[in-house]
Amino acid sequence: MSNTKPTATWRVMQLELGLQDDPALLRGLAARELGVEVSALRGLRVARKALDARVRHGSRRMQWIYHVDAVLDAGRRTKRLDQALRAGRIREAPVDGQVLVARVAPSLRASGAAPVVVVGSGPAGIFAAWVLAQNSVPCIVLERGPAVEERGRHVVRFHRTRVVDPERNLLFGEGGAGTYSDGKIYTRVDDPLEVPILEELVTCGAPPEIVYDSLAHIGTDKLHRILPILREKLRASGVEFRFETRMERLRIDGTRVLAVETSSGEVPCSAVLFAPGHSARDTWTTLASQGVAFEAKPFQLGLRIEHPQELIDAGRFGGRVPELGAASYGLLCKAGDGLPATFSFCMCPGGRIVASVNEPGLLCTNGMSNSKHSSPWATSAIVTTFGPREFGSGPFAGVEFQRELERRFFESGGGDYTAPAQGARDFVEGRETAQPRHSTYTFGTRPARLDRLLPAHGRDAIARALSHFERNLRHFSSNEGQFVGLESRSSGPVRMPRDAQTRVSVGWDNLYPVGEGAGHAGGIMSAALDGANSALALLHNGTAARTTP
Repeated sequence: MSNTKPTATWRVMQLELGLQDDPALLRGLAARELGVEVSALRGLRVARKALDARVRHGSRRMQWIYHVDAVLDAGRRTKRLDQALRAGRIREAPVDGQVLVARVAPSLRASGAAPVVVVGSGPAGIFAAWVLAQNSVPCIVLERGPAVEERGRHVVRFHRTRVVDPERNLLFGEGGAGTYSDGKIYTRVDDPLEVPILEELVTCGAPPEIVYDSLAHIGTDKLHRILPILREKLRASGVEFRFETRMERLRIDGTRVLAVETSSGEVPCSAVLFAPGHSARDTWTTLASQGVAFEAKPFQLGLRIEHPQELIDAGRFGGRVPELGAASYGLLCKAGDGLPATFSFCMCPGGRIVASVNEPGLLCTNGMSNSKHSSPWATSAIVTTFGPREFGSGPFAGVEFQRELERRFFESGGGDYTAPAQGARDFVEGRETAQPRHSTYTFGTRPARLDRLLPAHGRDAIARALSHFERNLRHFSSNEGQFVGLESRSSGPVRMPRDAQTRVSVGWDNLYPVGEGAGHAGGIMSAALDGANSALALLHNGTAARTTP
């Protein structure tokens, strides 16, 4: 007979520790909140860790704020626990999602069934394949770009020659665009699959703290080591990867996809999980010509800004704090004065700016940082929302709007991937910066009137936001801050409509649009979650889940 007793897990919130305090103290703090002795805790896990660096009454007292999941014997209740439940300081801990499915749709495992094809090896595609592999469903991942090892060599070649390769670049290839970004993997989405996905990344070499850190970050350098390990684990589970294999068209019969036609031949399939990334413009138009539904959606666009890291450290921490490393920020200016909200995006402490392009003659910048945040510069995008009112109502009007701006910024920089630059104060006051200061941007900068290159809608929203941000970070809107180029791909301008329950593309039987490229995610972790959840939907649906317009 088993002596195992049933248990209950409680999430104990807002536990405070000083920067120097030993995390082992959390057991005592949690036990006190629960009203039990420490020995009654059957287990304890950190669920979330965040820094509180707010200034109160004129002084800053920095501390860590923890949420922990504490395990007690089932039925163990105390007066203090009941009081904390009523006050909202404690709640039942959420249950992690299950990747294994009790009963996979028979059509996916039928004798002679074709494999599921995943288009794209970004986070949505990789974790869709991960779910399929866990459930022993045959799967082939098609990726137009190279594996990460080969991808790095092509990026170096671009930096040396300034000649962009449309298929091998910072946007296409294993890991997607996120491989050359900050590697942030936190999300504001509360999804049961988040912890299992993060734990999988930890088994592949990611830092253990990503499971609970409120600003979880892996770093570009570590992503390049983690991705090959994850790829080999998936291969060992039966996933086949075909790199440098571009999807050309779908072979269809009515509303069913029978095969994917690629640059290397045809691949029969039982279903398609379509995760092409936010820059697969050519693939979108091809699918649209075959009757797949697309619609325009609002998206965020703005400028990349760069500051000395010490300025951000001073504003956030009062100066450098060795225990905390490089400071980050998240800034928001709410909508008002007839202008939309403006916010910082992809903030890279101790980072650098890169040219994130896949088409010749266009310029888009992005930020990246390694795990140690070793650069003396901090960078982020300052973006605002553009919608059909600004760019038109056609399904690909936003794409053409992006292209036109990217072309305008490319030409303003001199047509060789040099980026136009302007001091933040000069941007607000409408003048050219005579001599842009040093930038981490790979190809250098030249002075330009970015306030004139942007549409008035974006210019006014960003200028208004800079004054607001100055209240949170001193000198943020001075010329210590420098705008460098255009950040136009923080999110995609199109969406592929799908059924909310089955996740199948409207009007189709077995086509599943997922991730950023389908308009259903906006970052590394949200894309991974969308891919994983869509694969779970496929496992339940099988291959005959047609939706109607």
